[in-house]
Amino acid sequence: MKHFLGLITIAAVALTACNQASKTDDGFLAVDTLAQQKNFQAEIDGKKTDLFTLKNDSGMVVKITNYGARIVSVLVKDKNGKYDDVNLGYASIAEYQKDGMFLGAAIGRYGNRIGKATFKLDGKEYKLAANDHGNTLHGGVKGFDKVVWDAVQNGDTLNLSYTSPDMEEGFPGTLNVKLQYILTNNNEIVMNYEAVTDKNTVVNLTNHAYYNLSGEGNGDILGNLLQVNAAQTTEVDTLLIPTGKLADVAGTPFDFNTPTAIGARIGEDNQQLKCGGGYDHNWVLTKKEGELSLALRLTDTISGRCLEIFTTEPAIQIYVGNFMNGTVKGKTGKPLNYRSAIAMEPQHFPDSPNKPNFPSTVLKPGQTYKQTSIVKFSVVK
Repeated sequence: MKHFLGLITIAAVALTACNQASKTDDGFLAVDTLAQQKNFQAEIDGKKTDLFTLKNDSGMVVKITNYGARIVSVLVKDKNGKYDDVNLGYASIAEYQKDGMFLGAAIGRYGNRIGKATFKLDGKEYKLAANDHGNTLHGGVKGFDKVVWDAVQNGDTLNLSYTSPDMEEGFPGTLNVKLQYILTNNNEIVMNYEAVTDKNTVVNLTNHAYYNLSGEGNGDILGNLLQVNAAQTTEVDTLLIPTGKLADVAGTPFDFNTPTAIGARIGEDNQQLKCGGGYDHNWVLTKKEGELSLALRLTDTISGRCLEIFTTEPAIQIYVGNFMNGTVKGKTGKPLNYRSAIAMEPQHFPDSPNKPNFPSTVLKPGQTYKQTSIVKFSVVK
């Protein structure tokens, strides 16, 4: 199953993965994979969408659509050998087109927030697409999460590419982006990003997958143990725009340097928690610039599943579903309830183009933007 030749072969391999998955309680994975794939085959902006399946030798399955380069499903074992889908997603392209939570999506050109939807570069001010609060979130109205990427699958690797034209969503320069998903036999999802531009621009790419290690729709994540290798966060205002100050986590509810339940201190009387309605903040990782190192570890003591994220990025945004309210249902038909998942997004700092003291996100012609992030799954008995 290391080579896929055309749609028929892809579907056949996906069907094999589905036959194994049908032993689980997961409704999305238990249905016929050919029917699944049909729900992801559409034409948007003149380009075709599809569902791609990666499977490793240990039985882990990852499903990805080229609409928004989104991770749709991640099937992994628990401590008892039971499979669950631990990634939030939908059962069709039509549902993804209505998505407002960026489920599983590649984010660009600029992940996270840019204050007042403007920034200056080389003395020129650029006005970006703004949200209801007057800021830019995750690239604008039609970011990389809402475009169709070109896709080529080669065994356990999916290569995606997208060309963002000059001034798309207000960003200067034609940006050519490549994103590679690799599923390894060590139960790792490797994400390699590259980008080049023909004009000076700003770039901050990430992935916005939401995880519930007990399985999508199976309770909240407040009991999960979280460990983050960070000594500071970027302090934010009431609209979650960084003030420019780096705040020490020591002695605050943001100190996760030792494993701590997500819900242990989330309700404390803390102004930063009030700004986010809980955790929705950017942690500054303790690491050398550009090195691939462990950013965080998340453990579900009930299922025994453990998730680790390694990244070359200087920071990671952590969001614990503070605005999820159960009105949206996921791919298995279960509601996506309040704090029923966690998004962990390796990236540069929010609003860096407007904060000279933050690490630069400027990309110039002749340079290549590169980053690698790895999501690794294991089991703790």
